[in-house]
Amino acid sequence: MRKPTIYITRKIPEYLLEPFKDRLHITMWTSESKPVPKDILYEEAKKADGLLCLITEKINQAFCQYASHLKIIANMAVGYDNIDLESAQKNKIIVTNTPDVLTETTADLTFALLMATARRLIEATNYIYNDQWGEWSPFMLAGSDIHHKTIGIVGMGRIGEAVAKRAKGFNMDILYHNRSRNLEVENELNATYVSFEDLLKESDFVVSLVPLSEATVDMFDKKAFQTMKSSGIFINASRGGVVDEDALFEALDKKIIRAAGLDVFKQEPISSTHPLTKLTNVVLLPHIGSASLATREKMLKLCLENIDLVFQGKQPKTPIY
Repeated sequence: MRKPTIYITRKIPEYLLEPFKDRLHITMWTSESKPVPKDILYEEAKKADGLLCLITEKINQAFCQYASHLKIIANMAVGYDNIDLESAQKNKIIVTNTPDVLTETTADLTFALLMATARRLIEATNYIYNDQWGEWSPFMLAGSDIHHKTIGIVGMGRIGEAVAKRAKGFNMDILYHNRSRNLEVENELNATYVSFEDLLKESDFVVSLVPLSEATVDMFDKKAFQTMKSSGIFINASRGGVVDEDALFEALDKKIIRAAGLDVFKQEPISSTHPLTKLTNVVLLPHIGSASLATREKMLKLCLENIDLVFQGKQPKTPIY
């Protein structure tokens, strides 16, 4: 009996593949760091029964029609804005993602980004590297306190809850805005549900953890930044598309808000010529929210398990629909 052929769009360690090789014929792109070119992706997808892809792959209507024979697309991410779900569903392609396994790791990074931005850690590091550290002075690199401040979390899903738990350890007041109320986080963490505008007005730290959708594109725009406190700090660990980057640049450059920490951008990767890199009151990371060794292994394992289950005629663990 022929094994189903699975194409993986990035090179991953062989030890993760070994448990599945008896049942699946696995091929993959040759690079760990560079995305598979579009023409090669299409060529390999034509020969494959299943696809394991990253958020760097744009699975659009044209792809779904071209590769309509695929049984499953396993996306190595929680978000799936890189996939045209309507087209996939129309072509009867199962789509899965990797929720839960990266929640705590992403929350760790989100809070670390908040802390690094508030306490100006990158500036302080560069202070030494650039031989700027001379005499000590009372306000040298003075940043913002985190403890006993107000955090406003936009998007109170699993990661939002995990960030709120970390904020509670810093004795922060927790505000949140979501499509619907999360009574569990209100009861357990004494979080308060507020409107988006009130969250912006009242928070010392505004943290974006919303998925990218038609409703959230550029939701953090010029008006949003003008509504924030002038001492406010903005953190984005969700998707770059939820932020109007021109408006954010203006808000940071003109000191409309104090600082920002970003792990995601509208177009990735960014380069050293990106306008935001010219500012000192911003911390920029290369989309590493879930980047711990253990978590990335769990994400890949879950993708492979979902694929394996589908070809055994079973339900995948984490279907999107």
